[in-house]
Amino acid sequence: MAFFGLFSKDRKENLDKGLEKTKESVFKKLARAVVGKSKVDDEVLDNLEEILISSDVGVTTTLKIIERIEQRVARDKFINTSELNTVLKEEIALLMKDPGVSSLDFMKEHKPYVIMVVGVNGVGKTTTIGKLANHFKNAGKNVYLGAADTFRAAAVDQLTIWAERVGVTIIKQQMGSDPASVAYDTLASAVKNDADVVIIDTAGRLHNKVNLMNELTKIKNVMKKVIPDAPHEILLILDGSTGQNAFEQAKQFTLATEVNALCITKLDGTAKGGVVIGISHEFNIPVKYIGVGEKLDDLMIFNKQEYVESLFN
Repeated sequence: MAFFGLFSKDRKENLDKGLEKTKESVFKKLARAVVGKSKVDDEVLDNLEEILISSDVGVTTTLKIIERIEQRVARDKFINTSELNTVLKEEIALLMKDPGVSSLDFMKEHKPYVIMVVGVNGVGKTTTIGKLANHFKNAGKNVYLGAADTFRAAAVDQLTIWAERVGVTIIKQQMGSDPASVAYDTLASAVKNDADVVIIDTAGRLHNKVNLMNELTKIKNVMKKVIPDAPHEILLILDGSTGQNAFEQAKQFTLATEVNALCITKLDGTAKGGVVIGISHEFNIPVKYIGVGEKLDDLMIFNKQEYVESLFN
């Protein structure tokens, strides 16, 4: 079975459609930037810099891209504006961290494979967990969910709905319970019942960074009492439509805990899809999943070559 539609004939169409607003915005601006120009010169590069920044690629990453293109122009002496898309694709792909994921092989060394999900409220955290659970379940995996966001009744209720919809086990406690206790119970039950994957939801609060750091650290430490090397993945969910705000969230959460994978959601509703490039480069953390729509199959394993091809073709 293809995992996350990686080999699905509809994958390219879904990706193209999901990035449509970003593609349209970038290409209109690129077309204007090179009109009447036969080669990439300082004016073209200045225009390109403005385009990338306005597409939420981020200043640091944009300057790096411009620097690399300048080096190529100097080395090759001449680059046609018609070659600019190809050069951009190559340089952007080189800057992005490769997730190195194409199947469920990343789970082979761990049973159960434990994913701790972090991110602020409203970024699509619960929906993403539900979609991940669905894909793992369809791949034949025994999936457990832990409702450790015990500060919002809605969070537990929503996760319960997803668990019932997908047909996976959920472990939960009363609202206001200790999140670490929920995580402990979930892992203990998962081990006892031979689970393959455990996904732990956590509270999405950023108002107090010290409390956030302490809480996430406590959850991780309690997990280790059951599974010494858990969590195997700390997945940060970011809303791609928020642009630069997603950068700030990435900064705060990477300071608070050891994030080693990213999921960027809601790319279908925004022209700010360039945020994927900047966040991957700036934080040196692989984007593992992207959300390009509401359907279950619109959560995709991220492939940077596919993404860049779709963005600039």
